[in-house]
Amino acid sequence: MKIVIADDHAVVRSGFSMIINLQSDMEVVATAADGIEAYQKVSQFGPDILLLDLSMPPGESGLTAVGRIHEDFPKTKILILTMHDDEEYLFHVLRNGASGYILKNSPDEELILAIRTIHNNGTYIEPKMASSLVREFVKYDGESNRTDPLKLLTKRELEILPLVAKGFGNKEIAEKLYISVKTVEAHKAKIMEKLELQSKPELVEFALKKKLLEF
Repeated sequence: MKIVIADDHAVVRSGFSMIINLQSDMEVVATAADGIEAYQKVSQFGPDILLLDLSMPPGESGLTAVGRIHEDFPKTKILILTMHDDEEYLFHVLRNGASGYILKNSPDEELILAIRTIHNNGTYIEPKMASSLVREFVKYDGESNRTDPLKLLTKRELEILPLVAKGFGNKEIAEKLYISVKTVEAHKAKIMEKLELQSKPELVEFALKKKLLEF
């Protein structure tokens, strides 16, 4: 199976590549340093699996990239790599198309097991996080989307929101996401409307509460 690794640390990319390439049926065909480059590599190589780090500053994070990559390349299974054992992150990435979630400090054999599991159309969740996932889905079941304002936003709006909160201008956001400035402005207006926010400070406060600025 062909695999792409996206992580902002070169030593991490090298380490995971070594572990994976030791498997007779696995090959790392490319690596990336942020979400934008990960998108490009997936487009270029069409891998079976993408190992995607959630946190890749200062580039696009996996949190914002996962939905776009899954939507445009549904045949590539996404395994999230992270140091964050946070159920909000877990639930968010699974809803946006990830097939697995594993902590970076997991044993090598667990990483290989996770890759094989999602390649065989399964879902792999870090064992420490499994109970959190069950609680979150039970909590979510039967609730209106209005319970969590983030569920009102489109995938593109979820990409733009943290960038706005971090202080990026319209032109910078447009360049990062390969869209026009007018499109950015339209999405920003929709975000403010859907979240019922009146000012940028309110938007930043919302992003902080939702932990969107940690990436």
